[in-house]
Amino acid sequence: MPMQLYNTLTKGRQALTPGDPDLITFYTCGPTVYDDAHIGNFRSFLAADVLRRWLESPLCEVTAPDGSVHKGPRKVRHVMNITDVGHMTDDDNADGGGEDKMAVAGQRIAEAKKSGKLPAGVDIDPNDPKAIAEFYAGRFLEDARALGLRVAIEASASEAKRKELMPKATESIAGMIEMIEDLAQKGYAYRAGDAVYFDVQKYSRYGELSGNTLDKIRSGAGGRVTAEHTSEKRSSADFLLWKTDASHIMRWPGPVIDGEAMGEGYPGWHIECSVMARQALGDVIDLHSGGEDNIFPHHECERAQSCCATGNETFARHWFHGRFLQVEGEKMSKSKGNFFTPRDLFAQGHEPAAVRLELIKTHYRSNANFTMQGLKDSARMIERWRSVVEEGEKNPGPPSDESVLSAFAEAMQDDLNISAAIGAVNTWRSKIEKPTSGDAEILKQLDTVLGVLALERAKSTKTEIGVFLDGITPSAEVEGLLARRAEARKAKDYAASDAIRDELAGLGFAIKDVAGGKVEVSRK
Repeated sequence: MPMQLYNTLTKGRQALTPGDPDLITFYTCGPTVYDDAHIGNFRSFLAADVLRRWLESPLCEVTAPDGSVHKGPRKVRHVMNITDVGHMTDDDNADGGGEDKMAVAGQRIAEAKKSGKLPAGVDIDPNDPKAIAEFYAGRFLEDARALGLRVAIEASASEAKRKELMPKATESIAGMIEMIEDLAQKGYAYRAGDAVYFDVQKYSRYGELSGNTLDKIRSGAGGRVTAEHTSEKRSSADFLLWKTDASHIMRWPGPVIDGEAMGEGYPGWHIECSVMARQALGDVIDLHSGGEDNIFPHHECERAQSCCATGNETFARHWFHGRFLQVEGEKMSKSKGNFFTPRDLFAQGHEPAAVRLELIKTHYRSNANFTMQGLKDSARMIERWRSVVEEGEKNPGPPSDESVLSAFAEAMQDDLNISAAIGAVNTWRSKIEKPTSGDAEILKQLDTVLGVLALERAKSTKTEIGVFLDGITPSAEVEGLLARRAEARKAKDYAASDAIRDELAGLGFAIKDVAGGKVEVSRK
């Protein structure tokens, strides 16, 4: 059966029908590089990565424009932007508002420098927005590669590939100005004071994606500009394309509107993706993805201006949005201590493969709950899969059972139901008594979609007393407890030894005495 995928625009599942089933064009709204991306951001990015990987699989079938079934493999041209233009901190309306995000990042860098909390060997001028953006963009690429994000891996091959597959907004300012001028010439944009706005009333289909039609949008929405300028808008729903502001931390010469050049300023939030998607993939793309928080206003506005600029009824044939991530049943918050970036988790000794699996294993249209127990369960699941490959490669022979391929495919064809697909893999794994090389090859094929077994495996760390498994970083606390336990055992104080074992268990560690008088430390 050809793939069925939920389309946010049509509010239902439908056949995925690309313009060219041999080459699917896919645009993903990428990171804003004012800080490290957190695991909620990465849930959305990884959902897009799994979709891209599945579309490239030989098991995937899509519908061709003539209605026929097109079987894989195929190529996917996947582009993810990097937003490095200064934006406002309040992005929940069409104009935005609040402080400049890049200025806030500069303040944070300055404080880190003062307190000595910048990473070793890093020296960033907090007043240089380009340096700040490059720092965080580099860290994002590191995290993305570690988690197996295929577009980031491809983009890291060279600077030319990076510009092609992960373009930066600051590299596309000329294109943004050109599109703004074009929209104005066609009557879709207008100047009001020192700003240029998109005239939403000129686009009758505004609101189809999000449901926020003009009659539903509250009066006066849009806080990026002053009340004076807001009053100059033809409609409260009109959104910003350009703002002249000589004091803005990042600014460029403005567009020419009605024969008059705008002063130095910066582009609106939404115009950048319209331009970068068009430059990289063309006027009409097959897939556009992001988190559900992107639906409005960002994607709604992006769709409006793209369709009006090109004259096409369609900008993206299919809109793919992942839902939110909670941590331990609550919204992520630094004050609650449940706010994590991937590198936070890596530093705690969690394998990238386990982090990836924990972030992808819940259906993308369901809210996910990231838990430490779930992370440990994901790590154990991966070890069971690794054993199939490692043991199977030592035992030549045909697959024990090939039905997992069809079961996996059936689940993924059904709105990318990765939860059911993983369940099919685990059911298959549980029935294998002695893995063969054929079983190993099947699992490796499925992992081209899951993307966990191919990630670098955490290595053990040896200290004077311990062998730390699963990428666990030795800590002074754990090392001290191991030393006390060794002394207790030497003194034959087994009650104290057992008490220390229990204390380590309370910290989430399991221990086992191994050869050489060392203690093996793993996660419970």
